[in-house]
Amino acid sequence: MSPNFSYSPCLDIPGLISPFSTTIHFHHCSFFFGHNCPGVTAMHRVGSAGNNTNSNRPRKEKRLTYVLNDTADTKHCAGINCLAVLKSSALDGCDYLFTGSRDGTLKRWALGENAATCSATFESHVDWVNDTVIAGDSTLVSCSSDTTLKTWNCLSEGTCTRTFRQHSDYVTCLAAAEKNTNVVASGGLGGEVFVWDIEAAVTPVSKSSDVVEDDCSNSMNGSANLLPISSPRTISSSNSIRTHATQCHGYVPIAVKGHKESVYALAMNDSGSLLVSGGTEKVVRVWDPRTGSKNMKLRGHADNIRALLLDSTGRLFSHSLFSFRYCLSGSSDSMIRLWDLGQQRCVHSYAVHTDSVWALASTPTFSHVYSGGRDLSLYLTDLTTRESLLLCTKEQPILRLALHDDSIWVATTDSSVCRWPAEGRTPQNVFQRGGSFLAGNLSFSRARVSLEGSTPAPVYKEPIFTIPGTPAIVQHEILNNRRHLLTKVSIPAWFTADSRLGCLSVHLDTPQCFTAEMYSVDLNITGKPEDDKVNLARETLKGLLIHCLAKRRQRHGSQASANGDVVSGKDMAARSSARSRIEVDGNAENDSLVYSPFEFSTVSPPSIITEGSQGGPWRKKITELDATEDEKDFPSWVLDCVLNNRLPPRENTKCSFYLHPCEGSAVQILTQGKLSAPRILRMHKVVNYVIEKLVLDKQIDSLNTDGTYAAGLGGQLQHSAGGEGSLRSGLKPWQKLRPSIEILCNNQASQSYVLSPEMSLATVRAYIWKRPEDLVLNYRMIQGK
Repeated sequence: MSPNFSYSPCLDIPGLISPFSTTIHFHHCSFFFGHNCPGVTAMHRVGSAGNNTNSNRPRKEKRLTYVLNDTADTKHCAGINCLAVLKSSALDGCDYLFTGSRDGTLKRWALGENAATCSATFESHVDWVNDTVIAGDSTLVSCSSDTTLKTWNCLSEGTCTRTFRQHSDYVTCLAAAEKNTNVVASGGLGGEVFVWDIEAAVTPVSKSSDVVEDDCSNSMNGSANLLPISSPRTISSSNSIRTHATQCHGYVPIAVKGHKESVYALAMNDSGSLLVSGGTEKVVRVWDPRTGSKNMKLRGHADNIRALLLDSTGRLFSHSLFSFRYCLSGSSDSMIRLWDLGQQRCVHSYAVHTDSVWALASTPTFSHVYSGGRDLSLYLTDLTTRESLLLCTKEQPILRLALHDDSIWVATTDSSVCRWPAEGRTPQNVFQRGGSFLAGNLSFSRARVSLEGSTPAPVYKEPIFTIPGTPAIVQHEILNNRRHLLTKVSIPAWFTADSRLGCLSVHLDTPQCFTAEMYSVDLNITGKPEDDKVNLARETLKGLLIHCLAKRRQRHGSQASANGDVVSGKDMAARSSARSRIEVDGNAENDSLVYSPFEFSTVSPPSIITEGSQGGPWRKKITELDATEDEKDFPSWVLDCVLNNRLPPRENTKCSFYLHPCEGSAVQILTQGKLSAPRILRMHKVVNYVIEKLVLDKQIDSLNTDGTYAAGLGGQLQHSAGGEGSLRSGLKPWQKLRPSIEILCNNQASQSYVLSPEMSLATVRAYIWKRPEDLVLNYRMIQGK
């Protein structure tokens, strides 16, 4: 499928992209890297916090990432992987829809008659949210590709109450027992299935977090059964990083062992006494979740199992081994199968779809099933008569369905969610509209009908209403100069980026992020000397943490005023260092001012994703950092940069070159030695140097006694021929008659090698010189001037 693309103003990214540049955003194009993987792309593993394996390896510094949001916080910007409906309660009388997205957030929507309002954003996951369920009346449970489960207060402003880190790989699916409100099961790509008692799991233990973490590490090395199942700290959207003790000495979930490959689907009965699972092994496994024991294995599908449902009517069969009789499964083989668990066999097959089935939802009586998937179609099928009807078609593959009274919510790889008519209470009425067909037993039958051009017409053309999202960024390019569009410069690759979350995530790793510098004048920063250099990563970090530092200054200023003390900047930093390292250093060298090119939007502020010395990765908006964070929450190199103005040692900041007159030119030879200057030095500085040397008639052997030249290069060139003298001086008064000089590369007379005054040494070396040897520049007078 070819992408639809449009030209639009690019994001104003501090430290990266000029607000005056333009970029191309590619929208409405879904890319799948696995044949039947709607919720997961490449299977890279995310390390679980607290894992002490390979502890003898050199410690890798933590990364800091900031996620740039292009809109207000009321819309998703990537595909919707999961849905959950919370019916109205006596508290507010409002129905709520919860959506989990590939942008890493969940949102709560207050539902009206034909409207939905975003009333909260749940932000703490650092990767795709893959599934969510409601446990009890007010607990939302979510799982993510960041390998964690999180619990939330449904009706809060986004408060994460606990993070669990039991899984070793992406957590792909959840299942809840509606009547046994504490029981939730989780499955993932590691082949692991765990059954959780949520109430027991979230009960705090009395030990302090520091002590518990040490004990957890010991437990992991000493016993395979005592694993840390929750993070010692979690992030909530309510402006605090909360410290929680793990349950290493308390609750441990039940491990359902038996899967050898990835798990993509789970379903549980209302009482929590029956669990079914499916995945890449192409079989439906049946378990007793109370003990983790295996009951049976059902074979019949020819490809991955992607969706499962259990009959919730309470019908029993003769020997009453199970609480529920029937199970429905949807597979990447395009088939829906109905299983009789008592007879342990498939009793019906429904060939409705022409491609993978990724989503199922049944009516309350389990008489009809709604199904959607990769063929962009939503079908309603009568499980008894096998009559099927095409309800609607979408523009993107369908990932999840949620029945809501007489309508159904449909989530796709698009960032919007649609509500369609469904007649959930009386689905048989829909068939009276006509256009139904008899579902076949073989998967190719529906495909053959489609190829013959007799695809049924959909019953509904338009949804009841749509909750709009914003188009995801599905393709991006980092420009050569790491700041502007359509320029040709050479700046070290000081950051990496991806669009996995539907918006740009910019990753900073030390020490490479500190390799890029620019002159203040090139960033339009006023009030600085002409040769003042700005480290892009340092200023970006200052822009990200300025809100946190400002709140900390206010806090300690208020404390000092309350005590009647006047505390200097140095004293304040010294007093607070025992409590936290996140403080503005009193040292005058640490300039706390954030330059305008590095200011981040407060309307749609970016989110930080990082990891400290304890716990796992966390995510939070920069405007919600409230100065309670400490050195355990941030990488040490970030704090060293922002607080102490210390950068790691850098290499290759200088560029060596020779400067000679062009062949055949009558212009005097200024020097025969090798020069060196910062890589970002522009050619107009070299021109000024040549002009000044020619105008002032300075011969190459007229070194000052201190080994320095009085030349107009702003203190940037070093001479390597007669010693380590540096060419330092301010600008000299120019004589009225100045020669006009141009600089060439590689002694070529061709105009294509005449260097632009704005080119840097690094740009010339990378794109014109293109050799490992030291750069050679030539100068000549412009004819006729």
